[in-house]
Amino acid sequence: MIKKKISMLGSFAVGKTSLVQRFVRSIFSEKYHTTIGVKIDQKIIQINHEEVNLLLWDIHGEDEFQKVKPAYVMGSSGLFIVMDGTRRKTLDIGLELLEMAQKVAGDIPFVVLMNKSDLKESWEITGEEIQELKDKGMEVWLTSAKEDTNVEEAFTSLAKKTLTE
Repeated sequence: MIKKKISMLGSFAVGKTSLVQRFVRSIFSEKYHTTIGVKIDQKIIQINHEEVNLLLWDIHGEDEFQKVKPAYVMGSSGLFIVMDGTRRKTLDIGLELLEMAQKVAGDIPFVVLMNKSDLKESWEITGEEIQELKDKGMEVWLTSAKEDTNVEEAFTSLAKKTLTE
């Protein structure tokens, strides 16, 4: 079996834990629980007749008081950069975290998750900004952990990228 460490990076309260819980356990909770340090979950999936054990590192959110430790990202095979469509600042923080992670882990595959698509009417991140990310070659998924929108697809896409790169 192939094991792949996947790090979840983003600002606080963007939905990293909710996305992991939706993917691993098919559940969603309205209650917000801040992640302290790192919470590790795993899920075994099938890709091209191969069993892949995804070790999902749900890393605490970054804000002005708490920075993500580069050591958490070491050894990652792939990254999710999670942003909250309803909070513009999470775009900038996500891109800063991507830059830090690439310095630590190298040029590994990553996918941007623009989360909370169920709240599209109150998004601060515009379609043009999302298109700019895509124009830079980034894979962007509009996700909702609450409504289970594109969660499985995004995790599977990143898993496949880790096997081919």
